[in-house]
Amino acid sequence: MTTWAIGDLHGCHDDLCRLFDRIALDPTRDRVWFVGDLVNRGPDSLACLRAVRDLGDTAVCVLGNHDLHLLARAAGARTPRSKDRFDEILDAPDRAELLDWLRHRPLMHHDPDLGYTLVHAGLHRDWDLDTALGVAAEVETILRADDYERLFDYMYGDEPEQWSPDLTGEARIRCAVNIFTRMRYCRPDGSLDLGPTGPPGTQPEGLLPWFELPGRANADLRILFGHWSTLGYYRSRGAYALDSGCLWGGRLTALALEREPRAVQVECEGAMVPVG
Repeated sequence: MTTWAIGDLHGCHDDLCRLFDRIALDPTRDRVWFVGDLVNRGPDSLACLRAVRDLGDTAVCVLGNHDLHLLARAAGARTPRSKDRFDEILDAPDRAELLDWLRHRPLMHHDPDLGYTLVHAGLHRDWDLDTALGVAAEVETILRADDYERLFDYMYGDEPEQWSPDLTGEARIRCAVNIFTRMRYCRPDGSLDLGPTGPPGTQPEGLLPWFELPGRANADLRILFGHWSTLGYYRSRGAYALDSGCLWGGRLTALALEREPRAVQVECEGAMVPVG
């Protein structure tokens, strides 16, 4: 049995199928972890969503910012963005079942036996494992409630930039969602700057990748994450970045987690063209 962790799909279903062939995935034996952002911008988000859902207990998938945006769009809380490609899902006959499955995905998964933690973007500097799991559970409880649509009335926005255990209400949940699904760079005090998206070395002075902040309470964890396509497949200080830019004509990465981590990649044609 092998557990594979796979980077952001963004609707690139053909590339996922080729990666499954490359790793010779056996759903009766293997397990697959997805870092989120199954959907949006790529050519076949509906097929990706169905494929991961249909893996059943073989798959673990955490929520990414684009997955949450799909749920917000479906709830009528957001107007379409120019790059959104959700219509095939929103018009699908199994729309309700797919969206219900999606909103019951976690924001964070930890496997103590394997010794890996799975999130979409990262963990705040001040969160140890128990704190992070507790904060994730707060958001998950809202998403799984009958009135979950209320989350999307206040989920969007960049404030507050700094997490504090004293945060309450909407500000607390919005900050938590930003950390789990949007974070890349932080200031040395742990506050977020959600603007820069380029690789390390291109950010404004005074910002650090979240996983390079000194004094991280979760530095003992091996954290698998995606979200940062310009970073590519990257390993540093117990952080494993898996978004290798499939959407942009890069690669789709699968990392075997048993024993010494081993990466397998397929080249991707790319549904979008990088700017610049």
